[in-house]
Amino acid sequence: MSETTEWENIAYKQVFEEETLGLERRRAHDGNLSIDELENILQSLYVSDGNNYVGRGPVGDIMMAATIAAYEQFIGEWKRETKGKKT
Repeated sequence: MSETTEWENIAYKQVFEEETLGLERRRAHDGNLSIDELENILQSLYVSDGNNYVGRGPVGDIMMAATIAAYEQFIGEWKRETKGKKT
């Protein structure tokens, strides 16, 4: 791995893990949280990512990509879990 991109991978992983942990905590402690609510937040993140009106730069891009990925994965896992319970 190149030293010039290693920091990007470390930053991405850190943000992804922090977002995932935050989502897990929120789900555990907020009985009103729903997949629909998280999907709405994810849609807002997609819009923010597309806007990039202030020119986030590499760090901001990494943070946004990791946050979106964490939401996508968390929602997907929750849906699979919910689907398994209905069967």
